[in-house]
Amino acid sequence: MSGPCRPIVAICGTTGVGKSKLAIELALHLNRTNRKSRWRSAKVINADSMQIYKGLDVITNKVPEAEQQGIPHLLMGFKQPGEQYVVGEWVQDTLKLIDEMHQNNELPIIVGGTSYWIQHLIFPNRLISKSPSASKPSQDAPWSEELRESIACLPPDLLALLQNLPQEAPSAKLDPDAAFRLHKLLSLLDPLTSQRWHWKDTRKVLRSLEIMKESGKPPSSIIVEQSTSATMDSKPRFRTLCFWLYAEPSILSGRLDARVDDMILQGLLGEVNSLRDLAKTNPSPVSEALNGTPTADYTLGIYQSIGYKEFCAYLDAPSEASFKDAAERMKISTRQYAKRQISWIRNKLMPAVDAVNVHENIVSLYLLDATVLGDDWSKNVQIPATDIQDAFLAQEDLPDPASLSETASRLLRVDRKDVDPVSVLQARKRRVCTVCTVQEDRPIMIEEGAEWETHVKTRSHRRLAAKIVGGETEWESRRKSSEENSRDTANTVDKLVKRETSFDSMIH
Repeated sequence: MSGPCRPIVAICGTTGVGKSKLAIELALHLNRTNRKSRWRSAKVINADSMQIYKGLDVITNKVPEAEQQGIPHLLMGFKQPGEQYVVGEWVQDTLKLIDEMHQNNELPIIVGGTSYWIQHLIFPNRLISKSPSASKPSQDAPWSEELRESIACLPPDLLALLQNLPQEAPSAKLDPDAAFRLHKLLSLLDPLTSQRWHWKDTRKVLRSLEIMKESGKPPSSIIVEQSTSATMDSKPRFRTLCFWLYAEPSILSGRLDARVDDMILQGLLGEVNSLRDLAKTNPSPVSEALNGTPTADYTLGIYQSIGYKEFCAYLDAPSEASFKDAAERMKISTRQYAKRQISWIRNKLMPAVDAVNVHENIVSLYLLDATVLGDDWSKNVQIPATDIQDAFLAQEDLPDPASLSETASRLLRVDRKDVDPVSVLQARKRRVCTVCTVQEDRPIMIEEGAEWETHVKTRSHRRLAAKIVGGETEWESRRKSSEENSRDTANTVDKLVKRETSFDSMIH
C-alpha cells in the first residue's frame, strides 16, 4: 500500500479545545476494538511547534503522561530550548515515522495547533527548503541571468549588503535603517516578493534574500517553478481524515482565561524563570558556530511562546500591578492566537482540501463542535469521531461533513479561494501610501484590497490627503500629524505583518 491509499488521521483546532483528549480517545478506541482491519493500533504524532521542547510542560500545555493512558506520543519533548526546528524538518521526521508505523500496521494520529505543519504534511511540494550549508558563501549557487543584470545595477552599499547578509534579522524598531535597507535590496532584486513583505517584517525579508543566495534565483521564480510542479503532482500524500475541533469563541474565551489562571498555579512563573536563566547564561545567539555546527538561539522557538514574553516584565520588576498586567496580557495573547488558528483553517486549510477533492475525495474534513463539555463531549465529539474513523479505515461511505451539526453546516460552507502560491503572492501586494508616509525610508505600507480601503477611510489619512489637495505639502505639516497617523495605522500594519499565509509558511 503506498501514496494516497495509506491512511492518516489529523486533528487540528484552537488551543484549549481538547485536541489531545480526542487523539487519545481515538487511539484507545482503535486499540480496544476487535476488528478485522489491518490497522489494529495507533500512535500520536505531535504537531505543536512549542511542545517539541523538553520539559516546560506548563507553558507548552503538554498532556500529562498520566493522561496519555499508555498511548505513545512521538515528536514531543525532544528538543532543547534554543534549538530551532522548522516546518520542513518536522514534515520529514513525521514522514519517516508514518512509514514505520504503516509497516507495523499502526495508524498515525497527528494532532496539534500548528495547522500549517499539518497542511504541509498532507500536501506536498509547497515548501522552499533551506540548504544545510546556506550560510556558507563559498557554496552559494551561481546567479541566474535575471539576477546578474539586477545585481550589476545595485549601488555599492546594497551590493556589499548582499555579499554579507546579516546572520540575524535586524529589529525594525531598534534599527529601522538596517530594516529598510534590507527591504530595499530585496525590492531591487525581486520586486514581486518585496511587494509581499512589509519592510518591518525583517525575518521574512532576510529569508527571501537567503533563498536567493542559496538558489541563485529570485524567490518568486522558485514559487512559479514549484507551483507548476505541484499542479502536476498535487495529490495529497495520504488518504486523510481530518477533524477540526471547534468551540464558539464566546465560550472558548472564558475557558482560555481560566486555563491561564490554572497554568500560573501549576508553575508557569518557574518555567519562565528557568528559560530566562538559560538565556542569560548564554551570549547573544549566532546562527552557526565557526566550526559549522548550529548553535542555540535564545530569542526564537520556545522563547516566542505565549506566557514567556508577557511575564518577563513582571519578573524584572515584581509588583501586584505588573503581575495582573502580565496575566491579562497573556490571556489576550491566547485569545488572539485562537482567532489566528481559526483563520488559518478556514482561509488556508479548507480551500486546499476543497481544491484537491474536486475529482476524488482523498481528504475528508469534519468539524466537531466542542463548545459544550461534559456529557455533550461524548455526544458531539467522541462518538461521531470514532464512528467516522471506523468507516474511514474500513473504506466505507462517510457522512456529509455538513450534516454533523448546525455549526458544521455554517462554518464548512465557504467560498472557494485560489490557493495557488503564485496567485496568493500576486494578490496580496502591499503598496506605499504616499499621503501618510512622513519619511521616504519609513514608508507606510498597506495591503491592497480590503485593508487599503479601510486605511484610506481613516481620519489621519483623510486629513493629510485634504492638506495635499489644499496645497500644504511640506514635510513639516505631515510630521505634525504623524503621531495621529501611527495610532490609526499601527493595528493594521501589525496585523498584516503577523498574518500567516500559505506562502508565509514556505519560508519559515
